[in-house]
Amino acid sequence: MSKQSVDILLTNGWLVTMDSQMNIYPDGAIAVKDDLIEAVGPSSEIEAAYKAKTVINCKNCIISPGLINAHTHAPMTLLRGLADDLRLDVWLYGYMMPVEREFVGNNFCYIGTMLACAEMIRSGITTFNDMYYHESEVARATSEAGMRAILGQTILKFPSPDATNYDESIEYCRNFIEEWLNHPLIIPSVAPHAPYTATPDMLKICVALATEYDVPLHIHVAETALEQKNSLAAYNTTVVPWLDQYNLFDAKVIAAHCVHLQENEMYMMHNHQAGIAHCPSSNLKLASGVAPVQKMVDMGLHVGIGTDGPASNNDLDMFEETRLAAFLQKGVFNDPTLLSAKQAWALATIEGARALHISHLTGSIEPGKRADITVVSANNTHQLPRFARDPEGVYAQLVYATKATDVRDVLVNGRLLMQNKKLLTIDEKYVIKEAQKIAKRIDAFLAAREGNLMSKILAISADFIPQETFEVQVKVGLPEMIDLTHMLKEAGLSPFRPSIREQYDTYFFFDTPEIGRLRFREDRLKDDDGNLRETFYRMTLMGPTNEKEFENSVLLTRARYTASTYHSLRFNREYYKPVSEREVIKKRHRCHVIYKETDFDINLDHLEGKEDNNVYFEIKSRTWSAKDALYKAELIGELLEKLHFKEEDQFKAEYVDIVEST
Repeated sequence: MSKQSVDILLTNGWLVTMDSQMNIYPDGAIAVKDDLIEAVGPSSEIEAAYKAKTVINCKNCIISPGLINAHTHAPMTLLRGLADDLRLDVWLYGYMMPVEREFVGNNFCYIGTMLACAEMIRSGITTFNDMYYHESEVARATSEAGMRAILGQTILKFPSPDATNYDESIEYCRNFIEEWLNHPLIIPSVAPHAPYTATPDMLKICVALATEYDVPLHIHVAETALEQKNSLAAYNTTVVPWLDQYNLFDAKVIAAHCVHLQENEMYMMHNHQAGIAHCPSSNLKLASGVAPVQKMVDMGLHVGIGTDGPASNNDLDMFEETRLAAFLQKGVFNDPTLLSAKQAWALATIEGARALHISHLTGSIEPGKRADITVVSANNTHQLPRFARDPEGVYAQLVYATKATDVRDVLVNGRLLMQNKKLLTIDEKYVIKEAQKIAKRIDAFLAAREGNLMSKILAISADFIPQETFEVQVKVGLPEMIDLTHMLKEAGLSPFRPSIREQYDTYFFFDTPEIGRLRFREDRLKDDDGNLRETFYRMTLMGPTNEKEFENSVLLTRARYTASTYHSLRFNREYYKPVSEREVIKKRHRCHVIYKETDFDINLDHLEGKEDNNVYFEIKSRTWSAKDALYKAELIGELLEKLHFKEEDQFKAEYVDIVEST
């Protein structure tokens, strides 16, 4: 009987199929024709039935389905090691997003993806699930490298590197889908970044787009405990039910992380056949926690393993991720039987394919599927000796002993991408050279920013605006609290816009006085009964101060910039890294008065942290004009006389300096 011609034969390997029967062939072979697996079985049978021009001898090797990286941000190879050992919010909002706004464009995404593909191929990865910007460039690089990928165009409610608003992102995403929809390697997808960076309307549009083209929807879900806490506070429900309100799960959802899902949320996701991408290294490095993967698997959820982006991992090594995924379930949940090596390898291959909704294409070695195959050398010292008693010991060897550097050959869609550890589709030297050029520019940008407080502020605050340069003020120490309104009316003044506040000020000081100081203020607005009405958070940058004293006031000249902030005190402390801090806490009754057609702030403050002399009356006004400031200094003197304040009770210092002196 004549042999059937195929394109490639892989023979004499320890073949792990990950098919429905989990078949293993201690001496197995695969016949590949065009982009498909033609036949699988013992080497003797396959070699007897098929012939090929290319025969790859896999003696002393393990043949496995290619690994599937279920969640990453490929171009972020160019941000690897940029900002480490930080909390997620500081890392994301303080470093990643500002650098991305400055540098991410077509070339960045193309080169970054090429670098990622080189690393992933060397790690035995044949398929990855991406979420980033300029995804058409990611697709171009991926297709040239020859890898299979689901590529998600990121959509945010605020401006991003490739769009000024989410309407533009949606339009870009639609064009991207239409351009790549029928590509043999690329599956385009819709990628609303996360619930906390989306609006309900935006989510609805994303779902409509994904279902219209029958493509996946890729989103971060419940990555941190804070995300769940904030969802409960804002919507009185956790993240998954909130997303379900907007029919998110009508799409083929791929949910990244899912560290803090509640049990009812797991059931909801199972009912909707949503896939989950578990990213153990990233979740540990950013202290997000450990997802209960075994519990998810036992429920029947399809869970894949992802590296996350190289900026938060910092590598794309799926062998490391798979090993860690198994160890974490055992160690954290105190049971060595959890997530066995066999289960872990399934998560890295066939279950990853199911989580990405592509198990009809890849994830296992069986006839009719795409020829996405990884060959791993199994004869290195760290893998020896090998025992034949239990054929399933191969899973333990793959998960617990094998390294990414053991990968020898990689095929995707029937095409060799790496043979004998030599990349065949990527010019590594060129990619590395271009990556280094981009890194130098980013380094220079961050070095300049770190030395300039204003640059660092502007990197995370779009609305930081200059305030009046000149401030005229005076404080009067009082023996006890007074009726502010009554006192002002007795002096013939008509107070207006009254408010009651609690203000918590934290001043950041830096080792260079020229930088100035930064104030974080939590301003709690109360009603007349003392109930909280609203809380505001503001950052104020105050440059070095020049003072000029008058008989009854002080004129402060300094640059001031202020903005609303959505970041916590802890975030700002870790982001700005002050050399010292000082806290000022006060209860404030505020109003305004008009005197000689000039508006003045009037504050009655109870300053905490002082045993006595802790009540102050303050008059303050700001202006852009030096001449106007001098005029206001005179008027403050007249107001003090009208209010019968004694000169010896006046203070011309600021509260932060008064607190320091006590």
